[in-house]
Amino acid sequence: MTARATDARRAAVLGKPIAHSLSPVLHRAAYRELGLTGWSYDRFELDEAALPGFVEQLGPEWAGLSVTMPLKRAVIPLLDGISDTAASVEAVNTVVFAEDGRRLGDNTDIPGMVAALRERGIEQVDSAAILGAGATASSALAALARICTGEVVAYVRSDARAAEMRQWGERLDVEVRTADWADAAEALRAPLVIATTPAGATDALAHTVPERPAALFDVLYDPWPTELAARWSMTGGAVVSGLDLLVHQAVLQVERMTGRTPAPVEAMRTAGEHALAAR
Repeated sequence: MTARATDARRAAVLGKPIAHSLSPVLHRAAYRELGLTGWSYDRFELDEAALPGFVEQLGPEWAGLSVTMPLKRAVIPLLDGISDTAASVEAVNTVVFAEDGRRLGDNTDIPGMVAALRERGIEQVDSAAILGAGATASSALAALARICTGEVVAYVRSDARAAEMRQWGERLDVEVRTADWADAAEALRAPLVIATTPAGATDALAHTVPERPAALFDVLYDPWPTELAARWSMTGGAVVSGLDLLVHQAVLQVERMTGRTPAPVEAMRTAGEHALAAR
């Protein structure tokens, strides 16, 4: 059902820590652009222990929730169903409350990645490299399952992480080969490089960017640009940022929660850019 502008509806982002989240900025910008004057979007800092009690007390005025770390897996037992996309990576970042009261989980990170790449003209690649092996790396593999026709090489720091990435590859039907982080400079020659590592982790690779790099998707957005992304841009390569991902996954959340399509991508991106510049 499509939301009416005068409906008093609520949504929020949950996680811990949560003060840094740009989700309120993006969703509120969408509500303004869509004329949803009765809608509000807040943030709540919660850990896994507090999550069940919070969800249980939500009333009929609630339209949906954005879920971030460390709650993406913990929320699943509290839901009446999850999408195949969310099930594929055992992670929910979006909860929509249906009219019949059911709580339905989805994952917009994965299609958000695909949409952010498509926006830069990257619709299919014959191979790719992933830097890192955390939770975001599994989402990256799920996105690559949709657009990569060949091998994905994951550069990791431990045998345990390597085993995890190979397991995810088997689960997602992606051909995954693992390599040692010490050889990560080799990753930069791939048609698409997805950096899923924390701030600073790829700084030492900046001086190894090839003369003609292809495409880099760096999931960080603050601080931005990373040293790797800055060098990549200087050499003429295509760069997709963490803000691009954040905007596109939020676009899908807004559409699912409000029933309004399309969500206002550019208004949301501009609001995010202004918020980051003000930090």
